[in-house]
Amino acid sequence: MSSFKDLRIVDNFYQTSLFFPMPTVIISTIAESGETNLGPYSLVQPYYVAGRDYYAMLLNARNSSNTAQNILRTGKCAINFIPDDRKYFKEAVKLSWPGDTTEEKMPKCKFRLEEGLMAAADPSAPRPKVLTDAFQVIECTWMSDLDKGYECKPGELHGYQPPYHDFNGITSEFGATFILRVDKILMKERYYNAIINGVRAGDFPRVPVDYGYRDSKNFWYTKFRRPIPELLQVRATTLDSVRYAADRVDPEVHFTDEALQTIVNVPRVFLPTVLKGCVAWAEENGVTEVTAEHMKIINDKRSKEKGK
Repeated sequence: MSSFKDLRIVDNFYQTSLFFPMPTVIISTIAESGETNLGPYSLVQPYYVAGRDYYAMLLNARNSSNTAQNILRTGKCAINFIPDDRKYFKEAVKLSWPGDTTEEKMPKCKFRLEEGLMAAADPSAPRPKVLTDAFQVIECTWMSDLDKGYECKPGELHGYQPPYHDFNGITSEFGATFILRVDKILMKERYYNAIINGVRAGDFPRVPVDYGYRDSKNFWYTKFRRPIPELLQVRATTLDSVRYAADRVDPEVHFTDEALQTIVNVPRVFLPTVLKGCVAWAEENGVTEVTAEHMKIINDKRSKEKGK
């Protein structure tokens, strides 16, 4: 006999049929008036993470929401990650009431706003402001070409009629899904330095994690606790096997033994991807023999920012 019970799956199953921890973020968009609109969301996650010519996030939203309607109209948004502070979470909950217009809720909003970095990088398109109080922000563009999302238009506030899109745009009578290209990642200096210089337990931002509307009265979330490190398992392969793989990636790019020694701990399933990335860097930089010093540059997540 199973130790589990069979729980009925209903609408909004992630919050009504599961205990599903999610991030708490504020999505900023541009209203028709040109004012920045803020809406709290949790159904957001990485989507394209490697192997494409851009990176992307995924956002699920009620299609009649200010956020969805604004993205359908302008194609621009920013994902703002708020710190774990009760005053910020209270403000997020205040912004969540369905039906409130931008003009109704924003004058009461206590979040501070400022221009992001894309406003200067690409002045051709208006951009929503970002939260000064956020510890990190992802400025995004909706990839409306995917699944012919451009066919979806704003204006329907009482439910969209079929046909629906499979994965991008209006996906149901009341739902919308947006694949959002990552244009820029904005990071406050403290956390920027942590990523660049190496993260320690005390460097992690304090972030709230919520469980959605668990009942008709409360919005439940859990406060941040200090992260605990757990050492990764090390399963080193042999230098000969890494050499065998490296010599077959590109005949024009050679690796020294010292260079390959730096990646003997890479799991075998990821080794071809790592080697292809190294070769791509070598070709971009006119390098025909990759050394251990080159590998240090390649392995640096932010090599360009550190003055490669």
